[in-house]
Amino acid sequence: MDRLDLDVGDGEVVALSGVNGTGKSTLLRCLSGLLSPTAGTVRVWGAPPDGRPGFWRTVGLAAEEPAWYPGLTAREHLDLVRLTHEPLPGPSASVDELLDVFELGGHADASPLTLSSGQRQRLALAAVWARPSRLLLLDEPEQKLDQQFRGVLAGMLRQYADGGGTVVLATHDPVLAAAAGARVLAMSGGRLEGAVASA
Repeated sequence: MDRLDLDVGDGEVVALSGVNGTGKSTLLRCLSGLLSPTAGTVRVWGAPPDGRPGFWRTVGLAAEEPAWYPGLTAREHLDLVRLTHEPLPGPSASVDELLDVFELGGHADASPLTLSSGQRQRLALAAVWARPSRLLLLDEPEQKLDQQFRGVLAGMLRQYADGGGTVVLATHDPVLAAAAGARVLAMSGGRLEGAVASA
């Protein structure tokens, strides 16, 4: 990435667009603290992102498909995520509600390894929603999702932002970005094209 200047505010959805290899995933990894920039400064809530538990308790990341535990069901995977973050601050959806929202209710007792690629993608996203966060970093969350569920996801992103959360996602789906009310920023050659407005 080169000369990238980005300011994202609370309650905002920002969608990074552009062909593969333009730096979208790299930017998300820098925001998550999984990758350090070679130059410049990355700050999340005024401080550099890092691997401390306190930081990760406020960030939900969906990038590559997670490693699934062969001996656990879909429900048990979500239970495990929920257990590691208890007690949860404020009201939150139950695991059963998440299974229904992500259209996995009929597969709650199945191993993720037996699910279709689209179902596994929905389970990975459900795991992000199963934990508390103030920031969602999503790398092409629409992958393997049908058009109908992409609409559901867009509504969830908008609701998350309306509740004060912040979303930064890389996407190839302009319809998803528009339905989520995102500010769309095009990336090319590791740069953001055009002026970047501060939130």
